[in-house]
Amino acid sequence: MTGKLDAILRPLAFILLATLICGLVFQIAGYSALLMFDSILDGAFLSRRSLEKSLRWALPLFITAVGVGISFRCGFFNIGAQGQFYIGAICAAFAAEWMAGAPAAIAVPLGMLAGMAGGALWALWPGILRLRSGADEVITTLMGNFIAGLILVYVTSGPLKDPSGSGQQASTRIVPEEMRISDAGGVSPTIIAIAAAVGISGWLLVNRTAFGALAGLAGRNPTMLRFQGGRIWQLGLASFLISGALAGLAGSVELFGPSGRIASGSLPAHGFTAILVALVASYAVLATAVSALFFGGLFSAALFLPILAGLPASAIDLFNATVALLITARIALGSRLHRLPGRWRNG
Repeated sequence: MTGKLDAILRPLAFILLATLICGLVFQIAGYSALLMFDSILDGAFLSRRSLEKSLRWALPLFITAVGVGISFRCGFFNIGAQGQFYIGAICAAFAAEWMAGAPAAIAVPLGMLAGMAGGALWALWPGILRLRSGADEVITTLMGNFIAGLILVYVTSGPLKDPSGSGQQASTRIVPEEMRISDAGGVSPTIIAIAAAVGISGWLLVNRTAFGALAGLAGRNPTMLRFQGGRIWQLGLASFLISGALAGLAGSVELFGPSGRIASGSLPAHGFTAILVALVASYAVLATAVSALFFGGLFSAALFLPILAGLPASAIDLFNATVALLITARIALGSRLHRLPGRWRNG
C-alpha cells in the first residue's frame, strides 16, 4: 500500500514543484502567478467540459507513455515515440482506406492492429541497430522522428491526400463516420476502455511476469542479468517493439477518434510529452495515469492562459522544460549520491 501511495505522491510532488517554480518565474516577469494557477485549474479540471478536454489529451499520452516507460525500465531510451505515433497513424489510415465499406466492427480493430504493427516496425530498426552494432538508440530514434514526419508530409500530400482540402494544410480523407470511435471531443467509452486495457496489461507485464522482473534488472544492472543467464538483446528488442506498438496504437486512436484524419504537423509534441509523462512517473503505470492527466490538463489549459492570465499559450512549454530540468537534476543527484561512500550516502 505504501509503495502505491509513493507512486502517486512522487509525480504529484514533481508537478507541484514545477508549478511553483513557473509561478515564481511568471511573477518576476510581471504576470500574476495567482491568475496563472487559476487559469490552469479552470482550463483543466474545475468544470466538466475542461476535464473532458484534459482527458482528450491525457488518454493518448497515457497509452504512449506506458510503452515508453517499459522501454526505459529495460534501460533502452526510446526517444522515437513521436515518429512511431506518426507511422502508426499512417498505417491505420491506409488500412481504413483499403477497408472502406467493410463493417466497422472488422475495419476498426484491424486498422488499430495495423497502427500497432507500423509503430512496432518503426521502433524495430533502431532496436536492431542498438543491439547488434551498439548504435546509440537516442540518436537513431530521434532521427526516426524526423523521417516519420517527412513520410507524414508525403502521405498527406500524395497517396492519401484529401482532394477536397482547402490547401492550407495537407491531410488525409476523413475516416467514415461509422468507423469513428469518438467525436471531436476525444472522450468515449471505447477510448477509455482501450486506455484501461493498456494500463492493466502494462501493470501485469511489469509486475507479474518474468519479463517485467528481468526488464527491471536489465535497466538497473545489465551485468548481473548476464551473469544470471538473461538475454538482454531479447528483452531490449521486446521493449522496443512494445513501446513502438503502443505509440502506434495511440496514433490509430487519434485517427479513428477525435481527429478523424491525420494532417502534416498534427500533434507535434505528443511523443516528447509522453516521455516526460513516463519520466515523472518513474515508469510506474499508476503514476503514469496521474502524470498523463496533469500534462493533458496543461494542453487543455493552454487556451485559457492568454485569456485569464495574459500569458501566451507557449507558456506551457516552460512547464514542460521545468519538469525536464527537475528530472535531470534528480537523476544527476542520484548518480552523485550513488558514487559516495556508504557512510555518507546513508547519512
